[in-house]
Amino acid sequence: LLFERFLNPDRISFPDIDIDFCYERRPEVIRYVQEKYGERSVAQIITFGTMMAKAVVRDVARVMGFSYPEADRLAKLIPFELGMTLARALELSPELKALYGSDPKVGELIDTSMKLEGLTRHASTHAAGVVIADGDLSDYIPLFKTSDDQVTTGYAMESLEKVGLLKMDFLGLRTLTVVEETVKIVKRTRGIALDWAAVPLDDAATYKMLGGVESTGVFQLESSGMRDLLRKLKPDRLEDLIALLALFRPGPIGSGMLDDFIKRRHGQVKATYDHPLLEPILKDTYGILVYQEQIMRIVSTVAGFSLAKADIFRRAMGKKTPEVIEQARTEFLEGAVRNGVDHRTAERIFEKITYFGGYGFNLSHSAAYAVISYRTAFLKANYPAEFMTALLTSERENLDKIAQYIEEARRMNIQILPPDVNESFSKFTVVNDRTIRFGLSAVKNVGQGAIDVVIKAREAGGRFASLYDFCERVDLRLVNRKVLESLIKCGAFDSMGLHRSQLVAMLDRALDVASGAQRDKQAGQLSLFDTFQEQSAFKNAVQGTPAVREWPESQRLTYEKELLGFYLTGHPLARHERSLKAYCTAPIDQLGTLRDGGDVTLGGVIAKVRVTTTKKGNERMAIVVLEDFSGSVEVLVFPRAYAACAKAIAPEAIVFIRGRLSLREESPKLLANEVISLDQARQSFTQGITITLFTAGLEQSVLEAVYRVLKQHAGTVPVTLKFTTPEHQTHLLETGDGCRVTPSDELFAALEALLGQDVVTVQAASPERPDARRSVQYAG
Repeated sequence: LLFERFLNPDRISFPDIDIDFCYERRPEVIRYVQEKYGERSVAQIITFGTMMAKAVVRDVARVMGFSYPEADRLAKLIPFELGMTLARALELSPELKALYGSDPKVGELIDTSMKLEGLTRHASTHAAGVVIADGDLSDYIPLFKTSDDQVTTGYAMESLEKVGLLKMDFLGLRTLTVVEETVKIVKRTRGIALDWAAVPLDDAATYKMLGGVESTGVFQLESSGMRDLLRKLKPDRLEDLIALLALFRPGPIGSGMLDDFIKRRHGQVKATYDHPLLEPILKDTYGILVYQEQIMRIVSTVAGFSLAKADIFRRAMGKKTPEVIEQARTEFLEGAVRNGVDHRTAERIFEKITYFGGYGFNLSHSAAYAVISYRTAFLKANYPAEFMTALLTSERENLDKIAQYIEEARRMNIQILPPDVNESFSKFTVVNDRTIRFGLSAVKNVGQGAIDVVIKAREAGGRFASLYDFCERVDLRLVNRKVLESLIKCGAFDSMGLHRSQLVAMLDRALDVASGAQRDKQAGQLSLFDTFQEQSAFKNAVQGTPAVREWPESQRLTYEKELLGFYLTGHPLARHERSLKAYCTAPIDQLGTLRDGGDVTLGGVIAKVRVTTTKKGNERMAIVVLEDFSGSVEVLVFPRAYAACAKAIAPEAIVFIRGRLSLREESPKLLANEVISLDQARQSFTQGITITLFTAGLEQSVLEAVYRVLKQHAGTVPVTLKFTTPEHQTHLLETGDGCRVTPSDELFAALEALLGQDVVTVQAASPERPDARRSVQYAG
């Protein structure tokens, strides 16, 4: 076939062959192919990164001496859209066009960028593509060696297809690894051997979870856009998921196909067919042309095309080649009329094929991915702890994802326990159906060699009784002081009943004693006791426990963040949750649902700060990463704002940031106008506090206690008492100027200690509309 393809290029057309594998085992597949067909006949495919609109503007701006803020601002004026060009950006962005026409330097930047746009910027290896030849690849194509000595093709994918080589896509899919790992965990913890052939495709718990938009961690369904579609579609069968994956693309969304599909799915719009021959083909998609296979069936059924010819027609529709489409139109209309379809109806069918054909998606691809989506959803709905364990393990090097999935596990009432030298393994492990233990491999400074030593010692001698016992039983050449200190600070020794500060204070002495014991053992010398356990008991009694106070919570959490990448046993924002909910426009993970360019207020803890100097004028600015409970966002504090609020910007500081939201890149960003402290935010944003009092059984002494609490927190914010009767009647009483307060967590806690939870409501001015008020009620 290969030689026939060279001799008759129009006769044989090789298909793409796409196969997805477990992410961790993809290299095995490539090695197998190399061994089977010969290393000189197999190579991964090169890919060339090009200078697209945003990237070329940033590159040229750097060469021309623009400051980072200037380059960033110009790049963000380019709309975020697939295939965006600078010429198109000038049409869509009035601000960019105005700068292009009025600022000569910007004009030069754009003109230069347009000349370079589309040129190759760098070479890399394609994520999936592998090419196989029947002999040495060098007989057909040039080869290229990457910086890491990987041999790739010298031609990119499109050129390889024209040459006639067989292209395979071997994609390493992390989700397949998660599914496989979950199945193993379920077998180990529950004794259930999952057989996917026997798992029903109509599991009620799975579709209930998806309909409730609880799709975090579910393959292809966890983006904000997909969650919105799940909410609208409410899928209850696999066919819905297949269509959802096929339609969630810019073309179908922009053309209105997706909205039309949802309306027809829920019976709001009746499905119609241009001819009875189309109904069996389009019935499953409610009369809407969604899949490429539907195009092939239509032209075959209506116009009598062979399936091979129908496939050529389908590809022509996708490429929208005018001359090919015009030729196909004539053949289609002639065939349709021969099959008894009137000319006008045939014209209408062809126009729809031409319009929607460019958006058609491969049904087999969508179905295969929908099955994977369903399987991950099924595992999450029915084996939540096992699934979340596998998911966390698969992303253990991606701290942002780990933080997101830990938050999701907590939402599912699954407890995430810190690492423990007496229980943890390398990966995350299931303790029971509602508890997951952190894996040791996720601890910074702890390598796999040290982990293997710890697990081996534990399996040989049982649980570690103390820090001394641990140090004596592990190989201190691999488990050195840095490893031990990291394990202590992240909480891996908490089960030994001592403060982390005490364990660090004991560490040097423990290492000295243990090192001496290990040297004696290696030299064959006997000590006073026959066993290490007796030695440990003696040494613990002799050494005692240092009288050291535990570190403050903020310091403990800082160490956890440093060594695990996030806060695990607590969160510095936990005490301030009510303020975040009251004063912020939205949680960080919901920024994508807001309006681009809108004014927002965010609150959280500063995770990272990078202060830099602009090239223009040597002005200082900051790039800040702000975190809340839901996620993190990059904040750009340009020179003018930075000069006014530099004192408030520091790592671990809890702040509120007001600014303009930018959604022009893949991840939202905030351009800061103001950074203020928590106390400043409470004073600026709080318009009033309402305290609910239930009249049934209310005593004078309780009212007096409330009055004393208010006086202890005197300030400027007005307080209203809301009296609620057993008949649910309410009476409001303004306390007057004499009982104005300063809002604080201590005030709210004191009131709830007296009156119970859910009694304090904060009226906060909307930061974006100062005249607006919003009430937020909290559990204590």
